[in-house]
Amino acid sequence: MKVTESRHPTKYWHAIEHDRIQCDLCPRFCKLKEGQRGLCFIRKNEHGAVILTSYGRSSGFCIDPIEKKPLNHFYPGSAVLSFGTAGCNLACKFCQNWDMSKSRELDTLMDRASPGAIARTAAEHGCRSVAYTYNDPVIFHEYAIDTALACREKGIKSVAVTAGYINPEPRQEFFAVMDAANVDLKSFNEDFYHKLTGAHLQPVLETLEYIHHETDCWLELTTLLIPGENDTDKELHEMTRWVVEHLGPDVPMHFSAFHPDWKMRDTPPTPPETLTRARSIAMQNGIHYAFTGNVHDEDGESTYCHSCGTRLIGRDWYVITDWKLTADGCCPECGEKCAGVFEAKPGTWGAKRLPVMIAEGERDEE
Repeated sequence: MKVTESRHPTKYWHAIEHDRIQCDLCPRFCKLKEGQRGLCFIRKNEHGAVILTSYGRSSGFCIDPIEKKPLNHFYPGSAVLSFGTAGCNLACKFCQNWDMSKSRELDTLMDRASPGAIARTAAEHGCRSVAYTYNDPVIFHEYAIDTALACREKGIKSVAVTAGYINPEPRQEFFAVMDAANVDLKSFNEDFYHKLTGAHLQPVLETLEYIHHETDCWLELTTLLIPGENDTDKELHEMTRWVVEHLGPDVPMHFSAFHPDWKMRDTPPTPPETLTRARSIAMQNGIHYAFTGNVHDEDGESTYCHSCGTRLIGRDWYVITDWKLTADGCCPECGEKCAGVFEAKPGTWGAKRLPVMIAEGERDEE
């Protein structure tokens, strides 16, 4: 079945010439002639206005553990309904989800669901939250926001997994409805961003500061460490010191392993020792919660009290093996508060991955 475009109006654009308009959603500022798409693929100049062509369409829905986003201090152990669309506003040569984020085929978007249907499905399956992920939700801004609002009506939280490459005005609207975010801080080097992502570092840093200081959105960071590109001690020290100085020590940092993919298939995978070294540097510079990812490392996956060292949350991959937090989120040994969004007991979803379909009766009208 051939998928047709789903057109939805947008507001972050303006006319610049008689035959071109500029998309103002992200710092890329794509200048589009009639019929032309932005680099993200799903925002398009149609009849002199930018439209979103993927509203209500998804590359698939799946229930995951929240730790897979990764979020370790936001309702640990809970289930999250995850979905994405197609395209991306970055051009990462190392993309680990390239089959969706680099897709230029509308047939990627075979699943169709309204914001209300997504919220109902999440509630029916006992999901604590919905995650906008797989590709960057910034580019399906309107769909993500409407879904977050529908989720809020049912007490379902919203999670953005994003590179944070977004302009100030749409950023304010977007994060006003997000309850948590994991932002990819891909490097702390402008040359890396320019060469390997086609973007710039400074707008990402501004997004991080905005989320942390101007919103109630819980924030965690992820850095994919690529051998020979962003894994030096110097860069890791600079990055983690910046986080402590500008965001504070309580923002969790995840250091995850690269595997050869997309346009960097000749680059070797990240050695586990690199992740352990990065975690050590982060804690040395004052980060309270630093984690390793994409490798089996129970020590690096677990949460410890930054004051006395007690293991507060034990993890084995995505399974919680130990829980010592008090009902009010404190260490039972020394009473120190553990930063995060916790309930009295952890969720019990475990490591399951459950693909789901939106029920026929809840789909949009054809």
